[in-house]
Amino acid sequence: MWALILEGLAIGGLLGLTGAGGGILAVPALMASQGWTVAQAAPVGLLAVTLSALVGTFEGLFKRIVRYRAALWIALISIPTARYGVHLADIVSPVWLTLAFSLVMLIVAYRIFFNKVTDHGNAPCKVNQSTGRLIWNVKTASFLAGIGVVAGLLTGLLGVGGGFVIVPALRKFTDLDMRSIVATSLMIIFLIGGVSISAHVLDGFQYPVSVTLTFVLACIVGMLIGRSLMQRIDSNKVQKIFATTVVGVAMYLIYSALMG
Repeated sequence: MWALILEGLAIGGLLGLTGAGGGILAVPALMASQGWTVAQAAPVGLLAVTLSALVGTFEGLFKRIVRYRAALWIALISIPTARYGVHLADIVSPVWLTLAFSLVMLIVAYRIFFNKVTDHGNAPCKVNQSTGRLIWNVKTASFLAGIGVVAGLLTGLLGVGGGFVIVPALRKFTDLDMRSIVATSLMIIFLIGGVSISAHVLDGFQYPVSVTLTFVLACIVGMLIGRSLMQRIDSNKVQKIFATTVVGVAMYLIYSALMG
């Protein structure tokens, strides 16, 4: 139980600091501590990350740094692909699902290490510098819709919040500042996660109460800690630590899938 609490605190802390990373580590953490498959761990990890993101969303809305129109648009577009991802998770072999999860993790780590997501100069989605809000046009709507399609599919299929896709994508395709990106990502994670959780429930998934409650509460506490530390820790250092952790976890999952 203590291992579960420590995992939840660490995952919630990463989510609060970066607006990403929670879900992508929650699933392997639950697999390791509970002996679960990806399909068993994904709904529980997603629930914990989604409720933690809700706490961060309220904070961001209070501070007026959430771009809620963008969050709602991306979440709306993600609904069909998130539902399809849940369906795929039920029919894909656990070994292949684990390998796919590991590949996505390695891609994320690569992009963080080599700074593939930090170019704001040619961002197609521009911000009104006087208001801090996105300028809405066909191009902006199209790029944000593309983020929703990919994030929804991965959320439903892999049980992750989607922040590891959303944050780099918003950094690449918009010139929002990092505080707005993190806050907006948390709102999107909550909205997309809520859709996927509903799909899991409708498909008959039964949440183990004691494990789920413990993990969810630990993640929420970690989220609050991470948000309070965000202004004190260099975000680039956090991203590098996160990427290193992701590589280690991905290699462990590949080994366990191939040897198990």
